[in-house]
Amino acid sequence: MALQDIRPDAMRCTRCSYCKWIPFDLVKSWRFSKGCPSVDFNNFHSYSGGGRLVTALSLMDGRSEVNDRVVDIAFKCQLCGNCDVACKVCRYDMWVLDSLHEFRFWLAEQDQVPAAYRPMIENLRQKHNLGGRPQADRAKWAEGLDLKDIAKGKAEVLFHAGCRYSYNPRLQHVARTAAQVLTKAGVDFAVSAEEHCCGGKAYDMGYKKDFQAAAEGNLKAWAAAGVKTVVTPCATCYHAFKRLYPEVGSEVEVLHTVELVDRLIRDGKLKLVKPVPMKVTYHDPCHLGRQGEPYVPWDGEEKKIYGQAVVYDPPRPRYIGAYGVYDPPREVLAAIPGLELVEMERNREAAWCCGAGGGVREAYPEFSAWTAGERVEEAKATGADAIATACPGCEQNFIDAVAADGTKMKVFDVVELVAQAL
Repeated sequence: MALQDIRPDAMRCTRCSYCKWIPFDLVKSWRFSKGCPSVDFNNFHSYSGGGRLVTALSLMDGRSEVNDRVVDIAFKCQLCGNCDVACKVCRYDMWVLDSLHEFRFWLAEQDQVPAAYRPMIENLRQKHNLGGRPQADRAKWAEGLDLKDIAKGKAEVLFHAGCRYSYNPRLQHVARTAAQVLTKAGVDFAVSAEEHCCGGKAYDMGYKKDFQAAAEGNLKAWAAAGVKTVVTPCATCYHAFKRLYPEVGSEVEVLHTVELVDRLIRDGKLKLVKPVPMKVTYHDPCHLGRQGEPYVPWDGEEKKIYGQAVVYDPPRPRYIGAYGVYDPPREVLAAIPGLELVEMERNREAAWCCGAGGGVREAYPEFSAWTAGERVEEAKATGADAIATACPGCEQNFIDAVAADGTKMKVFDVVELVAQAL
């Protein structure tokens, strides 16, 4: 695609503002009815899904030019996907999220990006991770676990920890816990000391070619090792592997850790027997929930009936967020003795973003922190003792938000609660 390819959606947008809210039939209160963190924080239409389409259209038509404000509009957005879901559910069959990505690709090709992105992408090119951390430290999270290294032989199942779990000392214990739980259940898997970034964040930041390079590198390594299934505890990696890699030729099975743990519990290979007396609310990560629907290939064309009504021949797959990974983490939590699961008002495809996605945490930390704080307020309204999730970005943002708020609420990965119940 190119910027001009999003013209049809930019022209069809009627500025109805559905993209600013969660789908209306899911609204339970005014306080938690907003869906788009960006427009809520910036309080200006250009920072909504529809507003960005208008901005792109103006650039296409030569009515404006790229400046710092345009860059701010394009990138001060977590790409959480709420606008895309709300548009499809409430009114049109438009592809808002794809258009927002294309807008970023176009700007990145001109090096019109937030300053924070440039060193990050250079790190990816040189060190295979956005933080510029040494490859030698990649597998330190697994020290002492005696896990099979894929470099020493082929393996059908690969556990891909992801960059945050590999390098962030505050989060490394989650990857260790997940590996220990899978080992206890008898899962035969390997890890890789040569693991590279999935490229998913580079894709969201607008660097499509760097994403493709990362994807091709990982796929080549997996093929050489005979990998048939990739398991990851990271929602960003999951989305990259599940939704984006198939377009680069991937045919491997992709499972998030919570999906595999749910399967192991149902098969009787994991028995949760110890009570965990706690009231917990679950946060749906955007990349696991709304954007966690399986990739469906499509090669067709757009047509119009009587020059007006848009149809696709053959019918185009319609990602509406409803078929993401929602039930497995909830089934796992429900299987823990003594644990009470309570829902936030905005959940599943209507979940409010944690604030960490789309490169926002790195480029716009104040906005990222505010978004996380809003979610913590929603979690507190349930009366929960803790927030559980399945994404390192969400965990990191919530840990910071809880610390800033001074609340006693705890933050867990789902697999940590599973380990407590074993």
